[in-house]
Amino acid sequence: MIARIIIGIIVVLVIVYVCCGFRIVPQNNEGLVETLGKYSKTVKAGFIFVWPLFQRIRKVPLALQPLEISKYSIITKDNAEISTSLTLNYLVTDSYRYFYNNTDSVESMVQLIRGHLRDIIGRMDLNAALGSTKEINDQLFTATGDLTDIYGIKVVRVNVDELLPSAEIQRAMDKQLTADREKTAAIAKAEGEARTIEMTTKAKNDALVATAKANAEAIKTQADADAYRVQKMQEALSKAGEGYFRNQSLDSFNQLAQGPNNLIVVGKDEMTDLGKVPALKKVWDASDDKKYE
Repeated sequence: MIARIIIGIIVVLVIVYVCCGFRIVPQNNEGLVETLGKYSKTVKAGFIFVWPLFQRIRKVPLALQPLEISKYSIITKDNAEISTSLTLNYLVTDSYRYFYNNTDSVESMVQLIRGHLRDIIGRMDLNAALGSTKEINDQLFTATGDLTDIYGIKVVRVNVDELLPSAEIQRAMDKQLTADREKTAAIAKAEGEARTIEMTTKAKNDALVATAKANAEAIKTQADADAYRVQKMQEALSKAGEGYFRNQSLDSFNQLAQGPNNLIVVGKDEMTDLGKVPALKKVWDASDDKKYE
């Protein structure tokens, strides 16, 4: 009876021992089986059995994992201090190397990336670094891609999220930017004023030229009209008879005779008898200021 009880107890203990040895490795994980503390094999995801007390299993995730590297300072080639932060995605490609070749493979990978980023930015000026984020990402990815393989890790993507100058440099950059904007605005204003003056001067010159052309055209037109009138008068006079000129002379004499002047008009034939014309002498009486003729 006692023997049966002992056998039953042993059977129960064996069943419990065997049941305790069943393990499940989740999807996207690998299991590292250790026997008495020493690595023995790697198992894939699924239902496995290990000997309790003698073996243990360490699960290593293989899925893509994000990681954020907090801000830290870097000195550029021109001794400017900037702070940067990164994000990256990595996955485990060799679970044995990941777990056994380094006490903390992820931290080693982070330190490696930080060191390479310092080297890349340290060979750049501040302005070049601030404007070359894509180039920095490409160089950093190339530099760290193969080196992290010794940790059993593959960096899939690395991205520099921000590059921020120190507060003093930022204030200086703001002042420089403000000065550049004011300079650009002043140049634009001066160019606009110069353009306005140029356009105004051109408009005035065009108006003067147009006025001069119009005046010249008017003078030419008037001269042509006068020439035409003279020509027509000469043609008419050349066709006029002697009676026309005699009548014109008589009309002129009549007009002169009706004027206020004391004039005597004689013909050219009577010019020899001009001395026979009687003359009157004007006499003034100074006493009574009267005039006698």
